[in-house]
Amino acid sequence: MRSPSTGTVEDSSSALFPAGRLGTSPENASPVGGLRMARDAHHEPVLADEVAALFDPVPPGLVLDATVGLGGHAATLLTANPRVAVLGVDRDRDALEIAAARLGPFGARATVTYARFADLRHVVDEARAAGGGPVPSAGEAASSPPSGGGLSGVLFDLGVSSLQLDRAERGFSYRTDAALDMRMDPSGGQSAADVVNQASEADLARWFASNGEGRLARRLARAVVAARPLATTGELAAVVSAAVPAAVRRRGHPASRVFQAIRIAVNDELAELAAALPAALDLLAEGGRCVVISYHSGEDRLVKDTFAAAVSGGCTCPPDLPCRCGATVEFRLVFRGATKASTEETARNPRASSARLRAIERIAPRLLGGF
Repeated sequence: MRSPSTGTVEDSSSALFPAGRLGTSPENASPVGGLRMARDAHHEPVLADEVAALFDPVPPGLVLDATVGLGGHAATLLTANPRVAVLGVDRDRDALEIAAARLGPFGARATVTYARFADLRHVVDEARAAGGGPVPSAGEAASSPPSGGGLSGVLFDLGVSSLQLDRAERGFSYRTDAALDMRMDPSGGQSAADVVNQASEADLARWFASNGEGRLARRLARAVVAARPLATTGELAAVVSAAVPAAVRRRGHPASRVFQAIRIAVNDELAELAAALPAALDLLAEGGRCVVISYHSGEDRLVKDTFAAAVSGGCTCPPDLPCRCGATVEFRLVFRGATKASTEETARNPRASSARLRAIERIAPRLLGGF
């Protein structure tokens, strides 16, 4: 569907700015602060303690928060580890404004900027070009994000943010009636209304099936096509609800998976992630870690497969035989499988229930078959 934005980090709205301000371009001219900002900034990042612990042993340097959102993970990380600085990027300008305010107390250790996943390399290059030495040892203040060398870490907290879900006008939620939008960057690209009203029935069915609708996918796609044009979240939710037989209704709203599928298509999320993960691994320094939190099976499968390919070193030998192809391993899994939120956390924060956390670390290169 929608192709990635052609904007680059050279755009005036994409330059690097210390946390606490976002520059002087018109779209960022509104003041940071006020009751609305204070209210929006109060959210609980998922698996925050686990994320901080995973980055505790990384070398001093720069951690790239590729989905900084409201800045919750970044703030936790900066508090827990004084040896690192954080560069936070996002393609939601509303979220960036809140993150800048939240991370302002960390001074030059925190920097935020607008960027898409496709721009990660360029953003890191700009951070390095901005100058400044490596992050000082514990107890010392960092004067600026470090430059040179690889990254100490990269963090991805995927999916939709609290800000996007809770603001009805963003059109992400089926719980309130609003214009169908769902764009993480509302300044351009196709909206959810465009996608819902223009996509073929086959594409809709494929998206719904990939998000867990299974046998109902074609039935739901037919219902959506028959009801077009659809303009609001309430209209789409009503169509989906009517198309789901009462006998097979699952717990939760029947439109939840359909909305998730449409959102992923609108923002081209899986394609963006597929390109961003290898770039993130390539940017890591030895000892640096990439940590990913995903919220649905398509994301998690992509992360799992990317990490598995990385730790294999590209080995083409049969799995039950020693490596003889000369593959070189440069990564290791920090732990096998995925970490989930505790029962206590999911009770406190229901959005954590579907979270899956995986982590990988760059190591000194070694031959897979060597000892």
